[in-house]
Amino acid sequence: MADTPLSRAAGTPPVAGLLLAAGAGRRFGGPKALVLIDGEPLVLRALRTLTAAGCAPVRVVVGAAADEVRALLPDPAQAVPAEDWATGMGASLRAGLAALAETGEPVAALVHLVDLPWVGSGILARVAAHATADTVARAAYDGVPGHPVLLGRRWWAEIAGSARGDRGARDWLATREDLKLVECGDLGSGRDVDRPADLPGPA
Repeated sequence: MADTPLSRAAGTPPVAGLLLAAGAGRRFGGPKALVLIDGEPLVLRALRTLTAAGCAPVRVVVGAAADEVRALLPDPAQAVPAEDWATGMGASLRAGLAALAETGEPVAALVHLVDLPWVGSGILARVAAHATADTVARAAYDGVPGHPVLLGRRWWAEIAGSARGDRGARDWLATREDLKLVECGDLGSGRDVDRPADLPGPA
């Protein structure tokens, strides 16, 4: 079912969308950005939900199969290459935040992962609603922290400076006493697609 775009309330600060889609999907057997669910590549499914949640601008970090992923995007200019993507998620986060830092308006970035097909626009919008330039927040599912993660613009350079390996912002977030968990378990599942067996079978 397609996500219905959610209207942004007057006066709500703009929130950028940052989709991390650079991984090679080694456990899966190939880049998960290109995997189809209901005939739709995961990268387009995730991009659609970010857009429907009201995020703008949206940037998609590409690495493995970069040309194929970029060719799927409605606007190839949305793609941000992470040259050192193979070193882990930290490289993608650094590249994406650097690209967003060149945009003037967004007060925060909503960081979403390409392999979370059951995280819909309602979840993204609920987390994004907490945006300020100082916000540090993330979705939780039955109390368990998950994605997306909302990062106020004030922290982008600090986060990029600490993002290393495959941990992304995890270590930085672990130091934050002001981290806000936004419960979203009533709206969906934060379960990821790690292996082919995680995909739904034929109807």
